[in-house]
Amino acid sequence: MSLDLVPVWTAILAFGVFMYVLLDGFDLGVGILFPLAHGHDERAMMMNSIAPIWDFNETWLVLGGVGLLAAFPLAFAIVIPAVYFPILFMLIGLIFRGVAFEFSHLSHRGRGFWHGSFFVGSLVATFAQGVVLGTYVQGIPVNGRAYSGGTFDWVTPFALLTGLGLIAGYGLLGACWLVMKTEGRLQEWSRHMARRFTLGVGAFVAMVSIWTPLLQPQIRERWFGGEHPFWLWPVPLITAALFVALWRSIARRHFAPFLGALGIFFMAYLGLGISIFPMVVPYAYDLWESAAGPRSQAFLLIGTLFLLPIILWYTLYSYYVFRGKVKADSGYGHTEAAVR
Repeated sequence: MSLDLVPVWTAILAFGVFMYVLLDGFDLGVGILFPLAHGHDERAMMMNSIAPIWDFNETWLVLGGVGLLAAFPLAFAIVIPAVYFPILFMLIGLIFRGVAFEFSHLSHRGRGFWHGSFFVGSLVATFAQGVVLGTYVQGIPVNGRAYSGGTFDWVTPFALLTGLGLIAGYGLLGACWLVMKTEGRLQEWSRHMARRFTLGVGAFVAMVSIWTPLLQPQIRERWFGGEHPFWLWPVPLITAALFVALWRSIARRHFAPFLGALGIFFMAYLGLGISIFPMVVPYAYDLWESAAGPRSQAFLLIGTLFLLPIILWYTLYSYYVFRGKVKADSGYGHTEAAVR
């Protein structure tokens, strides 16, 4: 009897996607907040806060995509065509944002264009990710072992709502990150923005939580039918408690708001997993039906278990090295001054 590696790969992919949402989420959030800041100096501080770490945060996106292809090829073959255009827009946004990040500190005359591009790239990438999530949750039409929907089936009210909701969520992460990493007027402004985005995220979480059970009978049965509600209702209760704790911490704490925002994202992610498990192609194929053969999974797992600790180590080490408050005379802003 061969060892069942599906739970192992499920845990690896779930962890990789969650790490991407958290780590790239706050720096995309900084990009979303970017045009709202007051003056060039504050925008330079915002860029400096993410300059050392923003690039390798997307390592987790690569891990999630490649892992899905390798471990669950049937799911990859069905899901990707369903969200082809949102993924294309996301990648274009990420590329354009990365180019704008670098060029904004080297181009004096075109700085306004590149600053705008940094914001637009962050906004488009975030919205596209939310649309992918909404399309996935609402279900993907399948005929046999292939996607049977149309090119623009992702353009639905629910998917667009989740796109807007993720903009609010990443904005909250970005604001709380700036509360933790900055001081003075920029920090106070970030606290103000964190309060606004907390209210926005709370509203979107409530709307999605009400709409999702109405959208899919399986999710409604999971949360409200049989014996499940008794065990699952702590999830929304803990989420509500985290919102209260986040709101109270914004005014006086430095690290607690960011941790509270991470906690809210974790609970939302947990709720999503509870809603659709064990489906990987909602609501047609489960994890075992979509998985690659046991030998393929075992072969791929060897390399993954070697690389994953390395990715974790350099991620944690980088955040440790660049811990503490960001300064105006360090990072990209200082480089720009030197060039001029």
